Amino acid sequence: MESFTDVLHYLAPWEFSLALTLTCATAVTAYLFGAHRRRSGGVPVSRWRSAAFLIGVTAIYIVTQTQFDYLSRFMFFVHRGQHLVLHHVAAFLMALAAPWSVLAAGTPRWVREKIVLPAVRSKVLRGTYALLQNAVVAPVLFVGLIYFWLVPAIHFDAMLSFRLYEVMNWSMLIDGLLFWWLILSPSADGHGRQRLRVGVRILLVLVIMPPQIILGAYITFSRSILFDVYEVCGRAWPIEPLTDQQLGGLLTWIPPAMMSGIATLVLLGRLVRLDSTFASDPASQRV
Repeated sequence: MESFTDVLHYLAPWEFSLALTLTCATAVTAYLFGAHRRRSGGVPVSRWRSAAFLIGVTAIYIVTQTQFDYLSRFMFFVHRGQHLVLHHVAAFLMALAAPWSVLAAGTPRWVREKIVLPAVRSKVLRGTYALLQNAVVAPVLFVGLIYFWLVPAIHFDAMLSFRLYEVMNWSMLIDGLLFWWLILSPSADGHGRQRLRVGVRILLVLVIMPPQIILGAYITFSRSILFDVYEVCGRAWPIEPLTDQQLGGLLTWIPPAMMSGIATLVLLGRLVRLDSTFASDPASQRV
């Protein structure tokens, strides 16, 4: 039976990142305060939304600030699991929770007035956000980052450089949040303006499937070692290099395709709900 000290060792970070730790801690704190304030004001947050957001943040912390991060640097398939969480699962859950109003309620007023509002009003940031949320740019960037970081030469450098490794993980997380927010955000904002229509969102999650399947299948069925950085640094577990690579290929192939399927089901559910309100609200048929 493992001792308490062993458990603490597993939970300790391999390389501590102050930025990631503060980001996760701040997100959880702001969300809990915001949920409390909304509940006190008679507008409670549903339990499933709170669970989705908190599970997403916790998953990000686990794969980046525990010994999971150590394993991801010395096992290719664990690395692919790490990016699966950052780019797909955690980002998906957090976007599905639609947490922004709750986070705003939990953020101190001075932070909203001095930091958040100037950033939101910045023409440069607004233009950048609009570009990243473009229906053509977003899926290309989403899939393109996966391919980019899996170019063998780039992957080799990223796994050996602490700074580049951090950039890689942050880029996957931020891009995942942006893409899944584009897909899963409410169909209209608080002012009634129409966001991307549901039919287009379904098309986007279907478009990103084939490139990921092709890449995952290529890695899985390759008979040569594509990522030799794990040969240079050694592997954490005694597993055959080709087996490690095949498992990583499967994680690049199957779970991401499943996430697209889940997103499609969520969006189809929204279409069904919109259809059910057609008689009472004709404008809702614009999806």
